[in-house]
Amino acid sequence: MWKRYVAIGDSTTEGLDDPDGNGGYRGWADRFALAVARAQGGLEYANLAIRGRTTGRIRDEQLPAALALAPDLCTVVAGMNDVLRPSFDPDRVAEDVGAMQRALVGQGATVLTFTLPDPAPVMPLARPLRGRVVALNAAVRAVTVETGATLLDLSAHPVASDPRLWSDDRLHANSAGHERIAAALAHTVGLPGYDDSWSHPLPVAVRRPRHEVIRAELAWTRRHLLPWLARHLRGRSSGDDRVAKRPVPLPVELPGS
Repeated sequence: MWKRYVAIGDSTTEGLDDPDGNGGYRGWADRFALAVARAQGGLEYANLAIRGRTTGRIRDEQLPAALALAPDLCTVVAGMNDVLRPSFDPDRVAEDVGAMQRALVGQGATVLTFTLPDPAPVMPLARPLRGRVVALNAAVRAVTVETGATLLDLSAHPVASDPRLWSDDRLHANSAGHERIAAALAHTVGLPGYDDSWSHPLPVAVRRPRHEVIRAELAWTRRHLLPWLARHLRGRSSGDDRVAKRPVPLPVELPGS
């Protein structure tokens, strides 16, 4: 039985793009915390993740706070913001992930992480990044074996890259995608009532006419890609001036309690 769960990471751990109905984001970490709390009757949960953070910053800024909270359950998910940068080095990212895993495992926590899905089916323009994601996933798999953390290999399941589980920005899972990730983690740790159904494919998608695909690509470029490029050219990040959404461990609210 776990008493305290702490999540560290970037925007996916923060919960983008899974609206909570109150102006914030829920996400797979919140959903996983609820699943654990339901299974065992309670759980304290803190989420230190902040969007835009690279793995090195997560190690420097969030790991010390996580260790101070003394969790016995922790998720460490990072790497996508590194993949998007020209200076990307998969071995360095994996070294940072491994250092975080070792520190938390060494303190007695059950530590979970997962690989990144193939971005190409979700974002055709991201095909050049596929090799980076493959390299990072291989490095994370190797380091996780060494540290004793538990790996959920999302990238091994094609459904993880189904565009219907991703939001309009194509960088973050939508609510259905976050729900699947949470179910996958719950299955990975053996919570009752969870099985491998999270990995089952969605029904075959209806093929869209070419003109609709082109229109969607142009709209995505205008709404998401160009603003992202402009922000990064100015040296800005979506996480600037933001703080963690749940920095203090609080009991997970169980519906009906």
